[in-house]
Amino acid sequence: MIEYTFFQNALWASLLTGLLCGFIGTYVVTRRMVFIAGGIAHSSLGGVGICALLGVSPMLGAGVAALATGYGVNSLSHKFHVRQDSAIAMLWALGMSVGVLCSYLSPAFLPDLPNYIFGNILLTTRVDLILLFVVTMDTILYFVLQLPQITAISYDRDFASSSGLPVWRTETILTFLIALSVVAVLKVMGIVLAICMLSIPQMTASLLTHTYQGTCLWSAFFSIISCLSGLAISVIFNVPSGASIVLVSIAVYATAYTIKAIITRFNKRSVGPKQYTTSNRPVQ
Repeated sequence: MIEYTFFQNALWASLLTGLLCGFIGTYVVTRRMVFIAGGIAHSSLGGVGICALLGVSPMLGAGVAALATGYGVNSLSHKFHVRQDSAIAMLWALGMSVGVLCSYLSPAFLPDLPNYIFGNILLTTRVDLILLFVVTMDTILYFVLQLPQITAISYDRDFASSSGLPVWRTETILTFLIALSVVAVLKVMGIVLAICMLSIPQMTASLLTHTYQGTCLWSAFFSIISCLSGLAISVIFNVPSGASIVLVSIAVYATAYTIKAIITRFNKRSVGPKQYTTSNRPVQ
């Protein structure tokens, strides 16, 4: 199987997806932006549908729609004082509605629609890999260069702003990186399941570390494990790759949580009750 080009592409896509989601997902979870990332992912269906109707590459439309949604959420919430959750919901619904309508108006595209909604890592092409590689390297490079600044903004935006950090610029860049990340992993995870890889590995990582840098690295590790395991399950049992990756990721989290709970309970029991000494005797 390893000698086939499509499987080699799938392996590289798994590794790059794990790295990308590990870093950008840490920012998403720390800033509690999972809903925003979900809105960007689902609204990209509008771009997919429009480009399918026009006979243009759907990935191009997904990228434009994702970037427009990210910019739209920032603009509506900061400049026009629209509640952020309301702006996300509106753009989410708009993108999904336009995508579904345009897809049904182009019947030739309908057989390919599930691959964009649920993902199929085995259909990853060289062009998809190049896009994924560029976005992954740019994201990691930005995190390495701006890690203290990103950490400060992630944990306390107001303090970072009062300290003179360029909060608006950093948030805008990271929002665009989230949008590009969603598009880059579209073929792997699909529109519906992309949000899972931006949150579940980070939940697992938080069980092992409480530092921002550690969360990034552990999240990338768990993301890669989930992608590779999900790929193996997809190939062996001929099931959708996106769903397989998500189920493995959830299983990894459940296993890590259970092991940590058992270790914590064992440590509490091993300590035993507090020893009674003269220092804690009641005063006569």
